[in-house]
Amino acid sequence: MSANGNTHATGTGTGTGFDVVIAGNGVLGLSLAWVLAQRGQRVAVLGLPHRPWAGSAAAGAMLGCFGEVTTSLLATEHGRAKLELGIQAKDLWPQWLAELEDGTEGADIRTAEGTTVVLNTIGTAEIDDANYNAIRAELTRYDEPFEDVEPSDLDWVDAEPISRPLKAFHIPGEHAVDAAALLERLESAAVRAGAVLVPEFAARVEYQGERVTGVVTVSGRTIAADQVTLAAGARTQELLDSLPVGPRIPRLVSGYGVSALVKSVDGTTPDSVIRTPNRSFACGLHVVPRGDGHVYLGATNVISVEPRDTAEMRDLVFLLQCAHRQVRRSLWNSDVTKVQVGNRPVSMDGFPLLGEGGMRGLWIMTGTYRDGLHLSPLLAQDFAARILGERPQADLDRFGPLRQPIKAGTRQEIVDLLIDHQMGIGYEQDWTIPVEWHQWIEMDLRPATLAWADELDPEFTPPAELLFASRFDPELVSLLRKYYATCRENN
Repeated sequence: MSANGNTHATGTGTGTGFDVVIAGNGVLGLSLAWVLAQRGQRVAVLGLPHRPWAGSAAAGAMLGCFGEVTTSLLATEHGRAKLELGIQAKDLWPQWLAELEDGTEGADIRTAEGTTVVLNTIGTAEIDDANYNAIRAELTRYDEPFEDVEPSDLDWVDAEPISRPLKAFHIPGEHAVDAAALLERLESAAVRAGAVLVPEFAARVEYQGERVTGVVTVSGRTIAADQVTLAAGARTQELLDSLPVGPRIPRLVSGYGVSALVKSVDGTTPDSVIRTPNRSFACGLHVVPRGDGHVYLGATNVISVEPRDTAEMRDLVFLLQCAHRQVRRSLWNSDVTKVQVGNRPVSMDGFPLLGEGGMRGLWIMTGTYRDGLHLSPLLAQDFAARILGERPQADLDRFGPLRQPIKAGTRQEIVDLLIDHQMGIGYEQDWTIPVEWHQWIEMDLRPATLAWADELDPEFTPPAELLFASRFDPELVSLLRKYYATCRENN
């Protein structure tokens, strides 16, 4: 038995004959296991209980799709399709949480009522103002309720004067959950429905010809199954590398991020999520209420070839300074009770890898970047239907894993976006430069970045954050060039 009373499989070195084996015990893997086990499938879920490197374990767990809207997301057909999936998932969460809470015991899952989006003086017009207005426009387009809030009425917000909020609005339908409580409940629900937890990593996928037959764990144990689903986040790449179809699938890297749990000095928390629009290649600054006077502060985002399990000092310092300066000054005197590190799975074109994996019985559910937790009820039910040969619930065809790179924009548009975010980083880190230097820096950065994109590849341009990271990471450059070469061979 595990510490929480759940039954784990014990290895014998022989095949176990499951209907479905799921590599990955984060929110996507456990959600799928719960649905499949309820449908009578024999399911095994692989992953260490403490979930090292997992993105969901360190997530702020905002159930927001409109709060994540950006102008660049809306600029492409595929970006709009991602938003549509998010809206579809949003409507599933009330029943999903109700069933989890009715069928399991544990800490409360939901921690925040609604989301308040703040436009403050720290950001830039090109990023913050534009994304703030884009969120409002999409809320209006989809007839989603929201209401303007006077900055002076934001009771819990006490930013320093030069970081004060200029505008704000509240989205009553976008809540947040406690990621740890959600994972605990999902694990309990999956086991109660009959799923088996295997406390090991999958080392490789077994196959015969064009059909997968199971997985081999790091201890050498073979777990046989009719269907294999890869939902191991950024670590899924290691399993794809064991398959002949791996090179034809956009490679995964990590969006490494740092978050922190802080016990406020006065024991208070906001009622809702408080967040800025997305900026600086990340998901905006956000404060999420947690229990016992704690708040979650998140989150940084840095592209890394390999997942990380420790925080860099600069990322933690940056996060804490942003939180106390831009949201609540007394956080500076509060206790940091936990520093969390997670890894978002980022494909090399920035879009999800969802669907059949190019071999019989192989399914891939990753590359969701910042959307995996929010999409989990939808993807779990959709993949279960696909695995069982039923009509799927979502339109995932455009995000099928075997594909040519999806274009997030023209090369010039991606470079322009990169420069806007790069300049925004400077202002968020409180740089002080002569007024005219902003223009001079941009004048030099833009042609230099465009020349770098041309040098990286004559045809393909990665998303802005990958293009930015590639200038400082030779290993990422090598992986991008190899991937693009393979794309040309398979075109």
